[in-house]
Amino acid sequence: MKIALLGYGKMGKEIEKIALERGHEIILKKTEDNNFDGLEIADVAIDFSIPTAAKNNILTCLDQEIPVISGTTGWLEDFNQVVAYCKDKNGAFLYGSNFSVGVNLFFEVNKHLAKLMANVNEYKVSMEEIHHTHKLDAPSGTAISLANDIISNSNYNNWVLENPTENDIEIVAKRIDEVPGTHSVSYKSLVDEIEIKHTAFSRQGFALGAVIAAEWIIGKKGVFGMKDVLNLG
Repeated sequence: MKIALLGYGKMGKEIEKIALERGHEIILKKTEDNNFDGLEIADVAIDFSIPTAAKNNILTCLDQEIPVISGTTGWLEDFNQVVAYCKDKNGAFLYGSNFSVGVNLFFEVNKHLAKLMANVNEYKVSMEEIHHTHKLDAPSGTAISLANDIISNSNYNNWVLENPTENDIEIVAKRIDEVPGTHSVSYKSLVDEIEIKHTAFSRQGFALGAVIAAEWIIGKKGVFGMKDVLNLG
């Protein structure tokens, strides 16, 4: 495949390395300092940019009929608009708050546990996420996805970063040097605690998942997620 990288930071470089190892070609490395020249010959685009650039990157790909994968977080107030635009253009768009295969399995475990705990009132849920100090958004997109999945399968109404009420999920967001990503969900009562946790050791798992998603989306039309790629339906 010919891949356009929209964003060439640490994740972009890791994606490039894995893509080349899998026999693909990088035809564009988009940064703030260059334009979209070359995008038109791409088979697929992978966006790991910044929140202020993601929407324009995705819409530009859809305008040029290029399937686009996005792992950029912090821009989801525009997500429904992008989804509608993709459908209007009959394009292909896949968003993932986290492309790690392990994290996407973790999402499914989290949903199942939330259903089990929904009517056990003795337990209060809370969450913690830890990332490197260069991460721009807090809480992480992965943490928000985890919280929303709990809300969809329980009696909780909202997530907050501080001062939770009875029906809020508190998310503690920590920023520590060189931590790729750790997420935990805890259900605590007066007598015990149940915890599930995912710890990433490097960015390699995220990058591999993004390349796998890019390989998968070729020839498809619609709006997708990693659940579709991994057939976790």
